[in-house]
Amino acid sequence: MTDLVKVIKVGIADMNIVRPPDTIRTSGLGSCVGVVVFDQMMEIAGLAHIMLPDSTLSKGSQMNMAKYADTALHELVTRLMKEGARNFVMKAKIAGGAQMFQFSNGNDLMRIGPRNVEAVRATLADLRIRIVSEDVGGNSGRTIEFNPKTCMLNIRMVNKGMIVI
Repeated sequence: MTDLVKVIKVGIADMNIVRPPDTIRTSGLGSCVGVVVFDQMMEIAGLAHIMLPDSTLSKGSQMNMAKYADTALHELVTRLMKEGARNFVMKAKIAGGAQMFQFSNGNDLMRIGPRNVEAVRATLADLRIRIVSEDVGGNSGRTIEFNPKTCMLNIRMVNKGMIVI
């Protein structure tokens, strides 16, 4: 009997967890960063599609934790651990963080992609999760798909083909 493989889709400012044989995918990574956190031995992975660097940018009483690097990664790790992942062996792969538009005034607030990458790196460091590979920056959008069995991250870039990290 063969298992049907499902692709678990993660939307913008969203997160989810996957186990084999399923894979997990997100698209629309421009300035957003896709962060995969995984425990290779337990064959479990989570993916967060992060839009903004810091939850202090949140307005209103209802905050979407998956939207911000600082809150999304803490929540994702918590969910993974509830499902059996071990925090001391978790690793991460990241992609995205492009600078989609060029601004002449050099305003740091307009550098959303690079700021997202910096925030993801800092939060993962705080969580003691090592980034084992990344494909960040540039000016192309990306779609990523992670296989928790092989721990390979397929990255498709607009007008640039596919790479695997």
